[in-house]
Amino acid sequence: MVDNLSLVVPFYNEEEGIDFFSKTISSTLAKIPSSEWELICVDDGSSDKTLQKLIDLSLSDSRFKVVELSRNFGKEAALTAGLDTASGAAVVVIDADLQDPAEIIATMVEKWREGAEVVLGRRIDRSSDSVAKRATASWFYSLHNRISKIKIPENVGDFRLMDRCVVDALKTLPEQQRFMKGLFAWVGFRTVTVDYVRAPRVSGVTKFSPFSLWNFAIEGITSFSTVPLRIWTYIGCTGALLTLLYGIFITLRTMIFGSAVPGYASIFFAITLLGSVQIISVGILGEYIGRMYMETKNRPIYIRRKIYHRID
Repeated sequence: MVDNLSLVVPFYNEEEGIDFFSKTISSTLAKIPSSEWELICVDDGSSDKTLQKLIDLSLSDSRFKVVELSRNFGKEAALTAGLDTASGAAVVVIDADLQDPAEIIATMVEKWREGAEVVLGRRIDRSSDSVAKRATASWFYSLHNRISKIKIPENVGDFRLMDRCVVDALKTLPEQQRFMKGLFAWVGFRTVTVDYVRAPRVSGVTKFSPFSLWNFAIEGITSFSTVPLRIWTYIGCTGALLTLLYGIFITLRTMIFGSAVPGYASIFFAITLLGSVQIISVGILGEYIGRMYMETKNRPIYIRRKIYHRID
């Protein structure tokens, strides 16, 4: 029996690595027994020659199907477009730079055939990443899993295999502000893990700046936890209690020692501190309100411009 499987790969300005990707992935998939593959390449509004190279690839190899988005919608939307297009009994998601080794796909397929519905690729060595990136990733996973009921496996990215039932479950989730790592964890299903060592990039540079990674972390936390809102409730209650105690102290001191001349330093400090706390709390409220605002617009997650696919 031959399994029809799908590989979903988002692309954004990856023209330098497409030749290496196509050669590596083609030879790797050819070694997996009893399998036929479709390769869904999603061009997320690239500004270089990525789209044209992918189109040429699809014309020379009917396994490649290119999904062109109308503009750059971001990686989460590109992943969603790829999952919506994939038709295989199982779907593998991998990045175009192949830092996640393609040879692990064979092991993933084997685990899937043994009964697993989700097979995660977990990085056991991230020495190819900078010290700062490793540290911030560790902090994010630790913080997220402490404050959210949905636990994201640490050192697990988008590289994974999902059974058709998992993909169909993901397709029922309508939210537009998408944090895919959280959505992958939220749907659940029987999950196993495969460990691997992540390689350096063969070409190109990462598309995530420190600022975009910061926004990505905020997206992840606000998508799956209301603890930041609850924290400010506790801070407000604590501040009110301390203010009440201080008020009692001032009243008693005035009754016993008389009225003292107040100092400007203490007033300035109190006003500045409380004002800063209020601004931060309003900012956190704004994050959640902004998410609700974007969701109420009910815009599509992405707009597909065209699909390129050679039919033999």
